[in-house]
Amino acid sequence: MHIAILTFDGFNELDSLIALGILNRIKKPDWKVSIACPSAEVRSMNGVVMKAQATLEDAARADAVIVGSGVKTRDVVADAALMARLTLDPARQLLGAQCSGTLVLAKLGLLQDVPACTDLTTKPWVEEAGVRTLDQPFVANGNVATAGGCLASQYLAAWVIARLEGIEAARGAMHYVAPVGEKETYVERAMRNITPYLSVASHV
Repeated sequence: MHIAILTFDGFNELDSLIALGILNRIKKPDWKVSIACPSAEVRSMNGVVMKAQATLEDAARADAVIVGSGVKTRDVVADAALMARLTLDPARQLLGAQCSGTLVLAKLGLLQDVPACTDLTTKPWVEEAGVRTLDQPFVANGNVATAGGCLASQYLAAWVIARLEGIEAARGAMHYVAPVGEKETYVERAMRNITPYLSVASHV
């Protein structure tokens, strides 16, 4: 089982790395989580340089893909050659997007006729692309999920785990990372956000 987190130059560390940390709470030999980038290295919005663990072509073959956000996402969607490498398919993959990553899915035509979540900065660009946005942290329609706000990355990660390994595995991963003294509160909030959307046939 391979989960790829698409991470572009100018990426938001919280989006890519919180998801990476939570997803890696699943300790199984066939469970692999990778940072997938368009180049060998990418630099974050705060200057952190990270080496790619996988390519965009690897992500196209992954079981699940999360599209992270960043300050250069509009440059990403304007790059036709780069976008052509993103051959994502919700018929065979779970797809998630965080904040401005939602704009990537919108431009790929993967959010047609369904509402989406994004951050407040990206909201007008997503709506300009013809996608209705919701004032909530997480939504999923079938195999496609979107989240808005940096810390909503936990909901994307929990959703992916719940879909691939079951809801108890998602609860366990969230319980591990949640603050001491607040674990039950964090777990219940996460489950409350993702549970309505765990049915493949769910729609808003």
